[in-house]
Amino acid sequence: SPAPPLLKYTLKVLFLKGCFSGTHFHFILYPPGVFDILKGTEIYLNMNYLQKYILKKETLNMDGIIFDVDGTLWDSTDSVTESWNLAIRENSDMDLTITAEILKGLFGKTMTEIADALFPALPEKERMEFLDVCYDYENRHLETHPGDLYDGVVETIRKLAEKYPLFIVSNCQRGYIEVMIKTSGIGPYIRDHLCFGETGTPKSETIRALMERNGLKDVVYVGDTQGDADACREAGVPFVFAEYGFGDVPDAERRISRISDLCRMFL
Repeated sequence: SPAPPLLKYTLKVLFLKGCFSGTHFHFILYPPGVFDILKGTEIYLNMNYLQKYILKKETLNMDGIIFDVDGTLWDSTDSVTESWNLAIRENSDMDLTITAEILKGLFGKTMTEIADALFPALPEKERMEFLDVCYDYENRHLETHPGDLYDGVVETIRKLAEKYPLFIVSNCQRGYIEVMIKTSGIGPYIRDHLCFGETGTPKSETIRALMERNGLKDVVYVGDTQGDADACREAGVPFVFAEYGFGDVPDAERRISRISDLCRMFL
């Protein structure tokens, strides 16, 4: 759809001063040729229009959107906490109780990093073996106690899939993405997925591997942590920060406060 007349005009002028406040850009405009007429004129542009039309040119050739899982599509913290504590009680004599806060600080990290953080007293081989036990309990528990989808996930995924191929890349174990897709109902809309449990590589390399496997050239990645942002930078992929998730990315240039904002951004 065409840009509003005000936006058409203001995008042509020379912006010498501008700032962002709330949901509006506030510019003081000094258009060449009409400086004396509009000197100091204050014009407010709706952020929704501005962001949509600035991004429109960038997304013309976009051939995919890749999503993170935890903190982006759903929050499985409570169910994962329950399953891990059960695995610890039934398979070890460790005096360890996993809390939701501990897990939230570990979501997004690789399996190796999680094992190192939770089970440092175990030898490396035993550490990874016990982590596999925890993941087995987790995947089976999530089948009947799935995570909580964020508001608007299914509808947003459905709408985006009408225009873009959709993918998932996560630092999780094998089987986790499959359980999320199955229990959430978004399976028909996800073209492909890849995880650390399959590649054993950092997220940046897993992203590139999925892109190569699917012939993708121009994608964006939607995630919620600084680790996601760093991986995107290393992979050369634009990053969209999901502010509603677990992490904080202070320098993120693109951000959404709810997943449905992606429709405004890309449709």
